Amino acid sequence: MWSSNIEQLKGLGISDQEVAQVVKLKHAGISDDTSVELVTAAHERKHIFTSGDSASNLAGAGFSDAQILEIAHADQLDTISLDAVMLKLIGLSDSTVQLVLRRHLNGQPVMASAEISELKNTGLTEKQILERIKAGMTDEQAKKEIRAREAARNHANTSFVRVHGRRPR
Repeated sequence: MWSSNIEQLKGLGISDQEVAQVVKLKHAGISDDTSVELVTAAHERKHIFTSGDSASNLAGAGFSDAQILEIAHADQLDTISLDAVMLKLIGLSDSTVQLVLRRHLNGQPVMASAEISELKNTGLTEKQILERIKAGMTDEQAKKEIRAREAARNHANTSFVRVHGRRPR
């Protein structure tokens, strides 16, 4: 870390526990300036910085420093980092992931990543999932649709056909 950044951290009066969190950030490749900003954001919220793992997970999933800071400034790092990483692993586009995160940060209704994943597994396209997200589909509504789609899929092409046997000669 640059000496100026170390001085900034000292000026914030960081604890040994926070130093360990900053080390995690550095190992994850998060910049010095972002690390200082993350600690500063936590102190502005009147708590110590304990979200090193969450920020590191986001960085590892390909989130930019600016995106991580946006989540931190909303004091949501620990709350939504796992869902955000999961959305990336599901294979959703960056724009869809950003929409889901923005809705979450703005307090708008949004499905959890588990329901989004299950909807995708039932055969919905990303565009169809996006329509449901924009419509404000809740987890309960998603679970109901998942059950209906799975039931339809599981019973497709299974209708009973009576076999009459051979014709007598």
